[in-house]
Amino acid sequence: MTYDTAHAPGAVRQLWQLLEPVHAVVYFAPEAYEEAGALGYATDDRWPMYFAYRAAPLGPAGAGLVNALFYSFSPRMVDHYLARSWDTAPPARVLAARAVAADRSLHALLGERTAAPDLAEAARLARRAAEAVTTGGRPLAAANAALPWPSAPHTVLWHAATILREHRGDGHLAALQAHQLDPVESLVLQSGVGAAPAPWFESRQWSAGEWNAARERLASRGLLAEDGAATGAGLALRTGVEKLTDELASDPWSELTPQEVARLAELLVPPVLDIVGAGILPTQGTLGIGVKYDYEA
Repeated sequence: MTYDTAHAPGAVRQLWQLLEPVHAVVYFAPEAYEEAGALGYATDDRWPMYFAYRAAPLGPAGAGLVNALFYSFSPRMVDHYLARSWDTAPPARVLAARAVAADRSLHALLGERTAAPDLAEAARLARRAAEAVTTGGRPLAAANAALPWPSAPHTVLWHAATILREHRGDGHLAALQAHQLDPVESLVLQSGVGAAPAPWFESRQWSAGEWNAARERLASRGLLAEDGAATGAGLALRTGVEKLTDELASDPWSELTPQEVARLAELLVPPVLDIVGAGILPTQGTLGIGVKYDYEA
């Protein structure tokens, strides 16, 4: 049975904000680095691990496909990290390591909470939403949804968070394209609305020339001021992107009652505080989780 959750403004966005740290542990936790290192990936930075772990559900995908689906990374960066990813370890072994990394990381971060009834309840609710995703036009969501479910509550929660965040991410790319923002423009405007300072986006490895050209294109559309800050029109366009993203991410949550949606958000706060409090996640990120958008403006 499905339910209408449109009555809960911001609920879909709040659940993304709460589930994103759960998913992200496999890109930052020491245990995730250890599992990737055991496969033979370099661990002096997180990108070899990131591209292998995130792309593995697609099978032995090449750089072209991964670049298309990850969108905001420089193609040169994707080419570099995908060039030998599947020579280092085949996707099946990467997926096995990723599952162990999620298990170990959350055990280390949450401790006894992994066996608590509240976490099991959160896992059950998140799984119901994740199993309700529609995967048409959602390749990363579909690839992750096709994987077998783990059994332990904390790993069920991680898998559900992963399916739901990739479902949202697939929709986000459609929203960016609907608003005519190419990959580097999406980052420049994200910086312009205050998601993070421009240097934080250098990790996506666009050249200074590419970044400045994108600034000029956005400025020519009246979206960016000379100092790189978003204009009113730029903020309005970015707000439209985020609103459409939230709308496209809403369907799975209709599987839960309004009371269950609120209950899941309540249940997620303590483990997410544990994860964030551990200090393994960046203090600022490029996703814009902390940016407030006024959808009614």
